[in-house]
Amino acid sequence: MSAKIRKIAVFIEETHREMEREITPPTRKAVAVAVIKNPLAGEYHEDLTPLMDIGAELGELLGNRCVQALGIKPEQAESYGKSAMVGEAGELEHAAAILHPKLGAPLRKAVEKGAALVASSKKMGSPGQVLDVPLGHKDAAYVRSHFDGIEVRLNDAPRAREIMVAVAVTDSGRPLPRVGGLEARDAVGKDGLK
Repeated sequence: MSAKIRKIAVFIEETHREMEREITPPTRKAVAVAVIKNPLAGEYHEDLTPLMDIGAELGELLGNRCVQALGIKPEQAESYGKSAMVGEAGELEHAAAILHPKLGAPLRKAVEKGAALVASSKKMGSPGQVLDVPLGHKDAAYVRSHFDGIEVRLNDAPRAREIMVAVAVTDSGRPLPRVGGLEARDAVGKDGLK
């Protein structure tokens, strides 16, 4: 692996009750985070290929960690998302390079299929800041019940010259969804929209 990883953390969030109603089965989200050295920190680089290649490695690693944490088969994953926070001496484009050109394909493999765009966000930050990871249905963007998110925070990341990269996967949508739209069970997943 070309990424110099300082730390990996995996979190699971389960919602069992909402508005005094039992959620059966509980809705579950997993988020896996890697804190890596930013190999391009400190000066401008026209070629961002090293970060793009790291994105491919992390898409597979973090996607698989989420699926394993949920204890599901890849095809049982319902939504996904990705996010990155660049520390001091980096630039926002470093997060874009990790997240966009190459991270998606290995993440889709980890969750089997994934016709829809992977929701994403990127930001500059410092140790202890919250990183929001947006979520959307993996096969059909019009499934409103899966418009969601999860946040993650590590007290010591990202440090200067680091990037904190997160991937999230769920086995369900929001608890008690009722804003309409395409139902997950009716999603076809051919065009990534419906």
